[in-house]
Order: sequence, then C-alpha cells, then structure tokens
Amino acid sequence: MAYLLMFVTLLHLITLAILFIATMEKSWWVWEGMENSDLWYNCRFDNFTGTWLCASSKETEWLQAVQVLMVLSVVFSSVSFVVFLGQLFTMSKGGLFYFTGLCQVFAGLAAFSAALIYTLHKEEILQDSRELTSGRFGYCFILAWVCVPLLLCSGVIYIHLRKKE
Repeated sequence: MAYLLMFVTLLHLITLAILFIATMEKSWWVWEGMENSDLWYNCRFDNFTGTWLCASSKETEWLQAVQVLMVLSVVFSSVSFVVFLGQLFTMSKGGLFYFTGLCQVFAGLAAFSAALIYTLHKEEILQDSRELTSGRFGYCFILAWVCVPLLLCSGVIYIHLRKKE
C-alpha cells in the first residue's frame, strides 16, 4: 500500500510539473529559423544580439479558450494535490479520495479540450504569424497531450484508492 501511495503521489507531481511546463514555456508552434509561438508570446531569436525578441500574441477567441483551459487544468491539478494531502491526514480509515480524483479528471478534460482546440484551430490562433506550412507543433504542445492520459489515469486511480492505516 505504501508503494501505491508513493506511486500516485509521484505521478501527480510529475504530471503537475509537465502541465505547468506545457502552459508556461514558449514552444507550442515552432518555425524553422529560430522562431516560435506559445500561448502568450510570439518569439524570434535575434542572431545579432543573441537574445529572444518576444511580442504578445494576438488575442483571438480560440487562443483565449486554450489559455483559460490550460490555466484551469493547472489549477484543478494543484487543488487536487492539496486536497489529497489534506485528506491523507484527516480522512478516516476506509475513506475514498473522490474529490481528488474528480479534480484530476477535470484537469485532464480541460487539458484535452485545450490541446484539441489548438490542434483544430491553429490557423486562427496563429493568423498573423508566418506561413504555417514551414512550421510544426512544439514540445509544449506534445507535453499537453502527454498530460491528458496521465491526468485521467491518476484521477481514476484516486477514485478507486482507499485510505488504509
């Protein structure tokens, strides 16, 4: 039982870290030639100064939906972890971690919705950027998709997990 508890806690922390990186880093869409776009900024690498020059992304309804859903996913997963720690020390023997599991499932569904919206509406989201055919999805986009099954699986595990002493 102790190993399962450590596994679930470690899975939750890893998923939360990946989710946070996917939300905050600057690589949802990458073009050849040192240019990328994320949920917040469009950035170009300036070879002369050796720095990244970033400008705010143009706010579209689809981009705002992706931003909100990714932030909501991070919030749900963070609340889930805090509630799990609280339940671990206060819940009676035999209790189930329903609320923790539901928060994780909601975080997974929010991340799924955000990644799906970005996949289907990348043309509208990146409308004022360079030609999309010379670009590809970046690692943060892939991390968001990796988080979806991890969040859903950990949510299901939490729902079935019982506290034993």
